[in-house]
Order: sequence, then structure tokens, then C-alpha cells
Amino acid sequence: MAYVISDKCTACGVCKDTCPVEAISAGEPIYKIDAATCIECGQCVDACPTGAIKQT
Repeated sequence: MAYVISDKCTACGVCKDTCPVEAISAGEPIYKIDAATCIECGQCVDACPTGAIKQT
């Protein structure tokens, strides 16, 4: 299952810094996850202070 970042994202960058495969990048206005690169480890979910990252 892929992860997605919702509108709750505040673009703080914590998820990007946590991702071991650099699947997360800055977007406008919220961060985005590249599903092809993501290894679904869940580290971004645990790191997100707003709970903006969910599995689809």
C-alpha cells in the first residue's frame, strides 16, 4: 500500500529528513511521496507531527 500526504501537512520537512530512500520531496504547498521509490517502511508516518501521512 502506498503512503500519501494529506492537506494536514505543514511542510515542516520532518518526514523528508526521516525517509531512508529519499522518496519524499517538497511540493506546492505540501510535501509529496514518490510511490515508485517508497519502500513503505512507515518511518515518515511515525515522524509526522501532524498525522498527515496515511496509507491508501
